[in-house]
Amino acid sequence: MILDHIVGLFSIDMGIDLGTANTLVMVKGKSVVINEPSVVAIQYTKYGKNKILAVGKDAKEMLGKTPSDIQAIRPMRDGVIADFDMTEKMIRYFIEKTHRRKSFLRPRIVISVPYGLTQVERKAVKESALSAGAREVFLIEEPMAAAIGANLPVQEPVGSLVVDIGGGTTEIGVITLGGLHTAKSIRTAGDKLDNAIISYVKEKYNLIIGERTSEDIKIKVGSAIQLQEELTIVVKGKDQVKGLLSKVELSSEDIREAIKEPLKEIADALKFVLENTKPELASDIVENGVVLTGGGALIRGIDKYLSDIVKLPVYVADEPLLAVARGTEKALEDISLLRQLQNEE
Repeated sequence: MILDHIVGLFSIDMGIDLGTANTLVMVKGKSVVINEPSVVAIQYTKYGKNKILAVGKDAKEMLGKTPSDIQAIRPMRDGVIADFDMTEKMIRYFIEKTHRRKSFLRPRIVISVPYGLTQVERKAVKESALSAGAREVFLIEEPMAAAIGANLPVQEPVGSLVVDIGGGTTEIGVITLGGLHTAKSIRTAGDKLDNAIISYVKEKYNLIIGERTSEDIKIKVGSAIQLQEELTIVVKGKDQVKGLLSKVELSSEDIREAIKEPLKEIADALKFVLENTKPELASDIVENGVVLTGGGALIRGIDKYLSDIVKLPVYVADEPLLAVARGTEKALEDISLLRQLQNEE
């Protein structure tokens, strides 16, 4: 333990929110040092020596715009590793960017993972980080990380309910006494909302749009409830009938219709968790409400939408996008607790 403390003084330990859409890196005792898209751009060569052209923001700019020999890849899908090699390269890039040779010791890293990840998937995440240069890797489940980052009383004998709507998964958990009492992870989150918008625009307006455009629409005019003043946006794409470039004006009412089914799936998952929560903890939740984190928490009116369905107060956490990352950073301060939370064979 003394050696761990001494080593910790000379290494730049970090917490990583390894998300499907974005990766956030926190350094112990500091704020967010990296917040970039989880995207890697690769150039393929004739001789099989593929070259990494960009990672993060620069790579995302290439999505849907690359020539045939370049591909922009999202190595994380639905909250898990879809491409082990690219995930390792992405993690290595973020570690090296954070360290900038400020320390000669490899960092200790805490990484958030979806609830219910299999042992094989957990091992893949850990091996990616170790191969990328970590000296020790701890995994923390996203509902717990989100609750810690949202400053909920996770160590106390009180039930706290958090809903983290990320890019690939929505993580819902009831936390008490430093552990998860009830939790559920569903692969319905930001990406599925984006895909629902793509399908809706194609079916209703015969317009083909890409992932980046649908995400932009969601951010600018997306809403879960009727707004006092509906928003509009002009969207450009390709007419699937004529094959020519075209544009259409969409309203927030359009987007509500587009995303109603994914939102219902999130609400149903929340009801499932509530139904499986012990009465004593449920009474705490009735009193304290539900806390929303993640990018999906920024959808206009989603707190009221969920509140109307589950008949409980629902609040959006301060800076919901940073909650999971802040939770990983805070967890670095209690390594003994982290070791207890691993639950690995």
